[in-house]
Amino acid sequence: MQTKPLRIGTRGSPLALAQAHETRDRLMAAHGLPAEMFEIVVLSTTGDRVTDRALSEIGGKGLFTQELEEQLTSGELDMAVHSSKDMPTVLPDGLHLSAFLPRADVRDAVIGRSAPTLMALPHGATVGSSSLRRQALIRRLRPDITVITFRGQVETRLRKLAEGQVDATLLAVAGLNRLGKTGIVTEFLDPAEFPPAPAQGAICIECRIDDIRINALLDAVNHRPTYDAVTCERAFLAALDGSCRTPIAGLALTEGDALFFSGMILTPDGQTVHRIAIDGKTAEAANLGRKAGEEVRAIAGSGFFEGWI
Repeated sequence: MQTKPLRIGTRGSPLALAQAHETRDRLMAAHGLPAEMFEIVVLSTTGDRVTDRALSEIGGKGLFTQELEEQLTSGELDMAVHSSKDMPTVLPDGLHLSAFLPRADVRDAVIGRSAPTLMALPHGATVGSSSLRRQALIRRLRPDITVITFRGQVETRLRKLAEGQVDATLLAVAGLNRLGKTGIVTEFLDPAEFPPAPAQGAICIECRIDDIRINALLDAVNHRPTYDAVTCERAFLAALDGSCRTPIAGLALTEGDALFFSGMILTPDGQTVHRIAIDGKTAEAANLGRKAGEEVRAIAGSGFFEGWI
């Protein structure tokens, strides 16, 4: 019988809190538990505190997860809620991604100040983005545009945009939906032309591998199609040693027990691009992602990665 509140770890941004509350609400519904049986524990991460430099300069994706994972490992937290695209491909010993909530919109969105669409921005416009993938894709479509690193919470980036620091910025549609801000979008980008980051739009829940009780609780809210798709995309990323230093895009779609994956790697200037597509069974999701990563790496050649991984 559960008597102590389950401790759910999260970062403190409005988006992270929205994701933690969605996780709590789904667990409440799945198990008939009242809200008081859950405690949302807010932790500040290094990635939240250091916002004046690119992630690649200060250590990569793990800066958004380290403090949460330390408390998971020590038993102070029962689970931690993350944006899946923020998760490193290698997790600390003893931890795993136990469940994924149903995936939201995978697209990127333009929020334009001087023009509504990426292609309509004036020659030489400035676009702010913290993502090397978005930066490379912007440069691929609009080599004339100046792209600057633009970190901070969604609200911070929108304030910088309103102040005129840039002509436009790009954000994930899923995050804007969760914050109730979809109305500010001036252009939804087609994933075929502007593919998302691996695992974009999916909320994941991390816990201890050996915690049978918590894993059983989370199994009830795990969305299998999202689990399979993100497993494939993360395997693709892992095969390419993907991190915040590498412009990599990937999207897996499932249909019954069939899985279709398409991936892309780019140079940071967006001028050299290699694509890969593969399909198979959802049961082979991890193998398919790894195979796609190995194949596109072989196509690109070792010289492709020199100087930017």
